[in-house]
Order: sequence, then C-alpha cells, then structure tokens
Amino acid sequence: MTTTPPATDPATPPATGPTTSPAAIPPAATPVALRDRLGLPASAGRHRPLIGAHLVDSLGTGLVLAFTLVFFTRTTALPLTTVGAAVTAARLLALPVAPAVGPLIDRYGARRVAACANALSALAHAAFLLADRPWSIVSACLLAQAGQAAYWTASTGLVVLAAPSPGERTRWFALVQTLRNAGLGLGAAAGALLVGGGGTGGLRVLVALNAASYLAAAVLLARWRPDPAPTAPAAATAATAEPGHGGYRAVLADRRYLLLVAVNLSFVLASMVLSVLLAVHVTAALHLGAPLAGALLVLNGVQVVLTQGPVSRLLEGCRATRTAAAGALLNAAAFALLAVLPGGGPRWLVLPGLVAAVLVYNLAETVATPGREELSVALAHPARRGRYLAVNQLSWNVGQALAPGLLTLLFAHGPAWPWLLLLAVSLAAVPGLLRLERTSAALPDIPSETGPSAQR
Repeated sequence: MTTTPPATDPATPPATGPTTSPAAIPPAATPVALRDRLGLPASAGRHRPLIGAHLVDSLGTGLVLAFTLVFFTRTTALPLTTVGAAVTAARLLALPVAPAVGPLIDRYGARRVAACANALSALAHAAFLLADRPWSIVSACLLAQAGQAAYWTASTGLVVLAAPSPGERTRWFALVQTLRNAGLGLGAAAGALLVGGGGTGGLRVLVALNAASYLAAAVLLARWRPDPAPTAPAAATAATAEPGHGGYRAVLADRRYLLLVAVNLSFVLASMVLSVLLAVHVTAALHLGAPLAGALLVLNGVQVVLTQGPVSRLLEGCRATRTAAAGALLNAAAFALLAVLPGGGPRWLVLPGLVAAVLVYNLAETVATPGREELSVALAHPARRGRYLAVNQLSWNVGQALAPGLLTLLFAHGPAWPWLLLLAVSLAAVPGLLRLERTSAALPDIPSETGPSAQR
C-alpha cells in the first residue's frame, strides 16, 4: 500500500525586532518549559472538550468495570451462571460492531461517531436499571458493548482531528493514555465506595451515574470543534471513488497493516493480565493476600498517570516501531520474572520480585502505547482510515474474548504456563515490528517530534 505523506505544519515566519528578546517573553517561558517536561501537546489548551470527554468516558467506564456481574446478580433473582452467560452472549453478538462502524467513521467523521457511541452507552446503562430477565440483560449489555466498541474504534481518529500534523500526535496519544488510566482509577475507587456502603441502592446509583457520565461525554464531543483538517490529496479521493478499490477489500489486501494487527494481538493479551491473571496468580500461586492484588492495580494506574507524559517525551526521537518493540521486550522481561516466582527460591524474594515485575510491566505500557497508537494511524490509508482502525479494533475484541478462557486454562495446568505463553508472544512481536519498519519505505508516516533526522 502506498500511503500519503503526512501534512506538515506551515512554517512560522521568524519574529523580528525587540519581541525576540528573552526579556520580552518571560511569561511564556515557564509554561512552555513545564509543558515540555510533562510531555503535554502544545495544542491541548485548544481542545479542552476532547480532553474532558476522554476523562469523563474513562471515569464512567471505571465506575462499572468490575461491577456489571455484581449489579445483575444483586438486583435480579437470576443466578450468577445465567447472568454470566447473558453478558458473554452480548459481547459475542457485539463483535461485528467495529467493522460496521469503520465505514461510518470514513463517511461522517470520528467525532460524530464517538459522540453517538457515548450517547448509545448512556442509553444502554439506563436500560441496566430496567433489565431483570436474561433477554433484557443481553439487550442492555449488547447496547453497552456496541457503544464501547464504536467509541474505541473512533477514539484514535479523534487524536488525528486534534493533531492533523503527525508531529504532535505521539504526545496526544500519551495524554489520552494518561486520561484513561486516571479516569478508570478514579471511577473504580468511587464504584467500590458506592457498592461497599450502599448495597443495592448504591449499585443503582452507580449505574445511573455511569449513564450520566456517558451523556456528558457525548455532549462534550458534540460541542468540540477541531481545527479544519488538511484537504485530502487527489490520490486518496480517487482511491475511494474507484469501484472495487475501496472498502475492506483494500484493507485486507494491505499486508503491512495486517502484520501490525497481528503484532498488536500480543499487546492485547498482555493488557489482559491486570483484569484476568494477576489476582489469581497472587492468591493461588504465590499465596499472598487478595488486597495485595488490588494494591498492584492501583500501582499500575498511579505509575502510568505520573510517568506516561515524561516517558513519551524522552522517547520522541525514536521510531514508533522501535518504542513498541522496546515495550514488547519489557513485557517479556516482566512475564519471565512472574513465571519463575512460584519456584523454589527464598520466600522473602517473592514480594519484591512481584513488585519489580509489575513495575517493569507498567513501564512497558508507557513505552509502547503511544508508538503503537501512532502506527495504527500512520500506516492507514487516509481515505479509509475508519476501516483500518476498525480492523485494528478487531484485534482488541478478539483478544479480549479469548484471553480469559485461554489464560485460565493454562493456569489450571500450572501457574507458569500463562506467563510463558505471554513471554513467547511478546518476543514474537519484536521481529514483527522490525519487519514492519523495513517494509515501510521511508517511514515518513511514523514521525517523531524532532523530525526524521533524529530517528534512530
């Protein structure tokens, strides 16, 4: 596939006269220096509604992330097995949502699709309050899953709208990752307080607040007006106009992007460690207390929130393929350490080893995420970006569906086996990413803040 070179920011005319004196501009010096130290994008101030929408959406997701099954089992007379089957059925039925949303993004834009997706999520969680039969739980959860799939498929495109020029996109992806972790952490903490202190009433308040948060995010996105995007090149327009050359057929013929999607599956499986495997490993394999697993989850959120921006700023001179490969190697190191922890070593080494492994795992997330997100945009044809992002989202949907059963099945055969699988797929991602770099002719689509000359 031939990608269109990214648009560049217009040159800024040099300032002349006394205004160029350092003494004349001291008020701007400190904010710029602080912004650079934190790794924040320069255009963040102009896109406050987008920032607020990301934070509110993540906050709402965090509110009910761990309490969906608890909500339906406590507010209905249905057994846990029935509720679990209903939720699973809804998630499987929602798998085609991402491919269906891709053409809508290409036609109507990521902002409108994301706003409608949040409105759908608000409606779905309002329906939670009325669901008391298996079919109604399936319907409500299907709407919720469809809203989430549509939003996350469009969310990467929102960053492109905020930063049409690739130079600042890495910082935007880092900011979005920080907002996600902050929102999820705060939402989960608030949800735990409401569930612990309010019983069934607290659960209903929790779901109502979640519906309101999604509605607020939809309003923020509807009010957001991004900068006008550069005019699409004629070649890109022609690609969508020619019969048989657009749509998913063209995406599936792009082997470079399919390689990226396959590589991304390793990161998807790695991301499921926190929600699927960590607590089980801590309690069943290491025989440590369950509160420690919760503390490690908090550690993940805090570390990512505090370090994502600065880490991304330090890596701005590196290619996105190489930062993603470095993240895969860090994941492999963390999984190798977790695989050997249940061994016959000294007992006093278990807790420090566990904490060290989680710290390395968290570092892998901060190193790899912005580059991974940038690759998903940079390697997509601009005229079919929505479809490309939908195919990339499928790796998340499929991985999240497979991971719970696969990882727990391996754990039943021995606590080291799931970590060895994750170690293997993380190592396999590295040559895939390096091959991706070699097949990208000049890599202008995978820029850094400092320009091609600074890439290494």
